[in-house]
Amino acid sequence: DSQPLASLLALLGRLHLRGDITQKGYEKKRSKLLAPYIPQIQGLKVSDAWLFVCLGVDPSLLSSQAGLGPTGSKHNKTRAANTRDERFRSDLHTEAVHAALAKYKERKMPMPSKRRSVLVQSSVEACTPPDTSSASEDEGSLRRAGRMVSSTPYQNHPAPNVEHWFNRVIQGSSTSSSASSTSSHPGGRASAHQSLTFAPDFHTDNHSTPPDVTVLTERSLNKDRDRPPVASVRGVPRGYNHSSVMETADGVPVSSRVSSKIQQLLNTLKRPKRPPLREFFVDDFEELVDVQQPDPNQPKAEGNQMSPLEGEPVGLISNWPPSLLTSLQRWGTTHSKSPCLTALDNAGKPVYTLTYGKLWTRSQKLAYTLLNKLSTRNEPLLLPGDRVALVFPNNDPVMFMVAFYGCLLAELVPVPIEVPLTRKDAGSQQIGFLLGSCGVTLALTTEACQKGLPKAQTGEVVTFKGWPRLLWFVTDGKHVVKPPKDWHPTIREASNEIAYIEYKSSKEGSTMGITVSYSAMLAHCQALSQACAYTQGETICNVLDFKRDAGLWHGVLTSVMNRMHVISIPYSLMKANPLSWIQKVHTYKARVAVVKSRDMHWSLLAQRDQRDINLSSLRMLIVADGANPWSISSCDAFLNVFQARGLRPEVICPCASSAEALTVAIQSGVPPPGKAVLSMSGLSHGVIRVDTDEKLSVLTVQDVGQVMPGALVCVVHVEGIPYLCQTDEVGEICVSSRSTGITYYGLPGMTKNIFEVCTIPITASGAPISDRPFTRTSLLGFIGPDKLVFIVGKMDGLMTVSGRRHNADDVVATALAVEPMKFVYRGRIAVFSVSVLHDERIVVVAEQRPDASEEDSFQWMSRVLQAIDSIHQVGVYCLALVPANTLPKAPLGGIHISETKQRFLEGALHPCNVLMCPHTCVTNLPKPRQKQPEAGPASMIVGNLVAGKRIAQACGRDVTQLEDNDQARKFLYMQDVLQWRAQATPDHSLFLVLNAKGTVSSTASCLQLHKRAERVAVALMEKGRLNTGDHVALVYPPGIDLIATFYGCLYAGCVPVTVRPPHPQNLATTLPTVKMIVEVSKSVCILTTQAIMKLLKSKEATAAVDVKSWPLVLETDDLPRKKSFQMYKPPTPEMLAYLDFSVSTTGILAGVKMSHAATSALCRSIKLQCELYPSRQIAICLDPYCGLGFALWCLCSVYSGHQSILVPPLELETNVSLWLSAVSQYKVRVTFCSYSVMEMCTKGLGSQTEALRLRSVNLSCVRTCMVVAEERPRITLTQSFSKIFKDLGLSPRAVSTTFGCRVNVAICLQGTSGPDPTTVYLDMRALRHDEMDRSVSVNVSNTVFCLDQILPGVKVIIANTETKGPLGDSHLGEVWVSSPHNATGYYTVYGEEALHADHFNTKLSFGDTHTIWARTGYLGFLRRTELTDASGERHDALYVVGSLDETLELRGMRYHPIDIETSVIRSHKSIAECAVFTWTNLLVVVVELSGSEHEALDLVPLVTNVVLEEHYLIVGVVVVVDPGVIPINSRGEKQRMHLRDGFLADQLDPIYVAYNM
Repeated sequence: DSQPLASLLALLGRLHLRGDITQKGYEKKRSKLLAPYIPQIQGLKVSDAWLFVCLGVDPSLLSSQAGLGPTGSKHNKTRAANTRDERFRSDLHTEAVHAALAKYKERKMPMPSKRRSVLVQSSVEACTPPDTSSASEDEGSLRRAGRMVSSTPYQNHPAPNVEHWFNRVIQGSSTSSSASSTSSHPGGRASAHQSLTFAPDFHTDNHSTPPDVTVLTERSLNKDRDRPPVASVRGVPRGYNHSSVMETADGVPVSSRVSSKIQQLLNTLKRPKRPPLREFFVDDFEELVDVQQPDPNQPKAEGNQMSPLEGEPVGLISNWPPSLLTSLQRWGTTHSKSPCLTALDNAGKPVYTLTYGKLWTRSQKLAYTLLNKLSTRNEPLLLPGDRVALVFPNNDPVMFMVAFYGCLLAELVPVPIEVPLTRKDAGSQQIGFLLGSCGVTLALTTEACQKGLPKAQTGEVVTFKGWPRLLWFVTDGKHVVKPPKDWHPTIREASNEIAYIEYKSSKEGSTMGITVSYSAMLAHCQALSQACAYTQGETICNVLDFKRDAGLWHGVLTSVMNRMHVISIPYSLMKANPLSWIQKVHTYKARVAVVKSRDMHWSLLAQRDQRDINLSSLRMLIVADGANPWSISSCDAFLNVFQARGLRPEVICPCASSAEALTVAIQSGVPPPGKAVLSMSGLSHGVIRVDTDEKLSVLTVQDVGQVMPGALVCVVHVEGIPYLCQTDEVGEICVSSRSTGITYYGLPGMTKNIFEVCTIPITASGAPISDRPFTRTSLLGFIGPDKLVFIVGKMDGLMTVSGRRHNADDVVATALAVEPMKFVYRGRIAVFSVSVLHDERIVVVAEQRPDASEEDSFQWMSRVLQAIDSIHQVGVYCLALVPANTLPKAPLGGIHISETKQRFLEGALHPCNVLMCPHTCVTNLPKPRQKQPEAGPASMIVGNLVAGKRIAQACGRDVTQLEDNDQARKFLYMQDVLQWRAQATPDHSLFLVLNAKGTVSSTASCLQLHKRAERVAVALMEKGRLNTGDHVALVYPPGIDLIATFYGCLYAGCVPVTVRPPHPQNLATTLPTVKMIVEVSKSVCILTTQAIMKLLKSKEATAAVDVKSWPLVLETDDLPRKKSFQMYKPPTPEMLAYLDFSVSTTGILAGVKMSHAATSALCRSIKLQCELYPSRQIAICLDPYCGLGFALWCLCSVYSGHQSILVPPLELETNVSLWLSAVSQYKVRVTFCSYSVMEMCTKGLGSQTEALRLRSVNLSCVRTCMVVAEERPRITLTQSFSKIFKDLGLSPRAVSTTFGCRVNVAICLQGTSGPDPTTVYLDMRALRHDEMDRSVSVNVSNTVFCLDQILPGVKVIIANTETKGPLGDSHLGEVWVSSPHNATGYYTVYGEEALHADHFNTKLSFGDTHTIWARTGYLGFLRRTELTDASGERHDALYVVGSLDETLELRGMRYHPIDIETSVIRSHKSIAECAVFTWTNLLVVVVELSGSEHEALDLVPLVTNVVLEEHYLIVGVVVVVDPGVIPINSRGEKQRMHLRDGFLADQLDPIYVAYNM
């Protein structure tokens, strides 16, 4: 007998696991126990035989049971009638899961960091209280039956002790995150002490970044380009505490909580993953992501082609009625007192018993009323054949049955649907779509239900979202009319007319209506009557929903045909008392019960309270979801408990059905269901294998009996042409029968694929097996021995990942086997797949218990991932936990899967925990690009010549020919120009500064500026005792003082350095930057205002910097009148005029040296390009501290004599419309701004254009509006700006961008006479390969570039970054520039100019090797356009792609951060801003959340998805922060490196940090 053997083997296993016996001893003893069985188990290993014996399957039956053994298909039924398994399937699965987890070595996985406010999420109270564990219709079966083991015969065999496995796993996945969930508390950020105690062992060498430990390769672009980082000091962004940043040589903090977690993450990624399947990669260009090649070793079907299986013929019984309505009429008149249906209340008491006589008369009344008493404009509202919605609650079967038969008698088509509770019910919109497509105008309901529906203000029922307008009719007695005596309903013989429409929701969530004809309805009732051997007057207990599926077929239709008495158990009663159906079977001596495995499971949980129950009256317990493989555990457990109470084993009858084919197969009771133990790995490849090396991953399935009478069944391939499967192959079951649905209402295309010609199965030779149409059932299975049907899953739950098929129910069961009760609710797990990067990815969503701690939940999640990986050999892409009661529910319990999936994809699920594992799952990325050896520079030139391409070289207009050079020669020095203007036009106004109110706060004429500059020069000489050539820091707010002191320095022969003043409210972060620039520039004196001077030396400043180390500070508010003064004359124009310090976008503070010659050349080029004369006015809304902003603010007006209207950008924070109002008021033709200013105007004034027009703001005067930037043009922003202000007269042609960089602050500027800017679209994939002339293909994210017009005197060439050879037209390379106004070099504190001489003095390696060029560090290309410039020549346009220093080199390709950021911002409406950077080859994405904090975790999967889809990159870390955290410099450029330093030093106070595994 196998039972004691199973117990002995289980005991042996426990001894082995505890370490009480050795491996060798264990194998020896096990072989001895199994020896008697070995001959019987043909073709099986000993280990496999052990597994089957444990399952209680008689080993001698194994080879034939699944129809795969060498003995063929004949199977003698030797099994005793009562040998059901003592051991539950789910227990075995749980043990398998625990064994799988034990195999995992200890591994530390970084736990996500979460702000405390995100932790406190109250569960949303819904109808289901958290502890009722409302299982789903289809998932209740997955509940573990072993929870109430104490009262079962099994109690003497405790489950194997797996504690030590668990301990190992828990240690392995526990996180050292003592501080992770408390990163923000009322006192502010976690202290440095916390950060240090968190990861005491994590340490990086002080002079290098952590070693690269991932498989990816990222070469430093600096090495690539021979551009070492400028020896400068990294600036500190706003919001960071400078004193706590401990930096390595390149500014990376060495010991922080974040970096230790990243190290943990890298360590988990280092572990060997399963070898990825073969990848496709087609040549260097086309990185095609493709379906992976099948593994040559995967199991393949080897059996013969299956033969179609016929059910027994339908018996010819003389008194079978010609239609179902004839039966109703017959019983209603001849057996009017016979009970038809008993309804129960929520306490289980019978409320009303409907007799056949009452059903007949009430149905007639309703039919007459519907046809004759409802009219609009004297026309009947309904005609025969019209569709009518039946909206009845689950606790009122009587009214439903009357309405259903009333519609049939009136020849109307009932469409039963669920009661909509709110306007936003899950799936309600799709139901509305179904009603609309069926043309439903009338809904029948009960009075009580109608009162409960949401009402509009008029008192009528609201129109639900997506629903057509409906007239609601109450079917209660007082609203229906008794028909006259001469009226009789028409009762025809069963025809092919539509009888009723049953709704079904597809995997994607769309709702279809399946039409069932009168003849199919009758044939189905006859087939069920024959299969179930129904007899007249039997009592049947129906626990299912009577509106659809088996509940409707057995409890409303077949019952009437056989004059049976139905006891209807409502769902609400089952929730209150799960034993109610068993009590009713006992009370009414019911012969048949129709249940789902969930109902059996629930009753097991509550059965201890009942002793006096007897189930011996039952001859059939129909398990409607017996096709779910996991229902077997409920069946086994139920039998184990209730066998003692009269339940016979053969009574349990699993059946298989589908909405399209109605009942497919049903177990008729003798013998009890057979079983097959199948390899899950084999099933994933679509084949049936009994023996398996992976003893842990098996699936036990029970048969669902014989094919229905009169049906022909076969199994066909799931996809493509419906070829017949082989005998050992899993496919979709197809049925040909008179009793199936006939169409999807109103969907002829889908109908053809499922019900008609397309589904006639074809043999291997291509011949159809029959001319009868077959219906696809969406059930996956195979035909076993004895013509038994086995089901292994449903199409709806099928997930095809990398060519292997997995079933959602199987994955749910594995997740539930990992100790779920403590952390999540059993019945509230949704598993589905989403398509990301050309493959399906598995997502698991569960409801978390409110009392589960963060640590526990995270541990559970990481163990679920490991278990699924082990059992199913498939990775989970995303595992999310949501607060209790927040998942969308299906009408009768359970989770609405498609709605959950929809919310997940829309970012509306609001999880409280997320774990993404893209590194494990995504194995179909294109191969990393291998760089091909570059062609030499000479070959490039020859190649371009042969191809007829010109070398990519362009220049602005020639300055020498453009003007009389007297002025150019005369005024080589800016101080001379100012002195000359003070004499020639002393009263000419050069500058107007506006305040926030739009009024002029200060002005300066030529003479006034000259006088103030002289006073500053005297103060420097006398008070400061400065020498010629000393450096002076000018710390002023934007205004005239800054300009006057600049010229004062030039007058005195000093070198000015403009510095942005510290922010009084934010000294801690802005003052260190001031200090840094003062130190790096070697300034010996600081000039400033009295207010700022006090600030520099204040008590608050002491906390941020050492105030004693400031150099001499002079305030210039009240300078004495000048005494006699001798202006300094520089001996040569090549001498240093000023230093320009700026923080680059890569976070490097770089100062460049500008000579007097370069300064005047810069002004001359801008004057010529923009046609600036003394009579002109220009408006400037820029910061005046560096680059082109400084030149326009301080230099150009003095050189060209035009008037500058200065608008400090800070003033826009108080008055957004200040700049545009000034432009309009002064009728300015040329204006300059920064991207941040443009963004403020776009966001702040977008909805106020009408108000501005009323205030007479008119922008038609503007000819050019230029954005000053050192980055790729932001096309979307400039286009939005143009579009918004078009209504105020702004010409779309006016808006353009400038381009400059550190080596040359003004390379391109849109002139007044040049051609309009043009835009070029490039393929983003080409850019990654440093290519750009690929034709743009469909469905590729493109990126845009804008034309820039080159300044006079500037020459530009495109050079190869590696070989330094010239490139051809339209080729991507580094932009090199040669111009009189190039800077002369970097100014650094270490005097390392030699290192960077290459940036300013470099030569081509081939071609023109004499010209000196400066390397801009930007990628771009030149293209000759069709446009012509003023001289009539074709115009050469420069297009800028992005900074080389910023690019990320990942997987051998070059990525521009802006492209990734643009994709991320598009992915969710709540992402306000985004920045990306890399850290040890992990891509880190920081997103600013503009919505509420509970949306934070929604962003993690969406960000990961979009970067995978559009950029083929796996995101390593997703950081969600508050708006404004991403640091931005004065030009509106993101400071990504500052952000990186702040993140690694744990200074961002993030809302959530997700580490993708």
